[in-house]
Amino acid sequence: MAFGERTRRALALIGIPVRVYLGAVFISASLYKILVPYEFALNIATYQILPLHLVNLTAIVLPWLELITGVLLIAGFWTKENALLILGMMLMFTIALTIALARGYEMTCGCFASREAADEIGVGTLVRDLFWIALAAYALFLDDGRYGLDRFLGRRRQHA
Repeated sequence: MAFGERTRRALALIGIPVRVYLGAVFISASLYKILVPYEFALNIATYQILPLHLVNLTAIVLPWLELITGVLLIAGFWTKENALLILGMMLMFTIALTIALARGYEMTCGCFASREAADEIGVGTLVRDLFWIALAAYALFLDDGRYGLDRFLGRRRQHA
């Protein structure tokens, strides 16, 4: 699908608040997990999806990946690459959440502060995650990085 220059510019302008919001969500989600990896590891284990020997490694690596991709997405640096990483993480989180809901687990999501009752999984959590998937897809497919560090560094995707 080919867009004209005005449309690409408008899509990229809309991409700014999309990137800032989604990046802020990922930064916010990462902070508690970085500070209290033990509690995040317990949340990961509660999903009963990962082998136990991968739980601690995931609890340490994943929050840093969330933080870095969130910061870089806001900055518009490697916009497509970071949007793809966030989209992949969101798909992974949504699949895990769907499995937990199908199994009837009553648990917290582990998305933000892991022990908050407000973070309990449910259909609302699933809808929220689907919304974030849509935002990540927008940033990946419709934001060409012209309003961020990608343009400043000459990394803007060239369109035919």
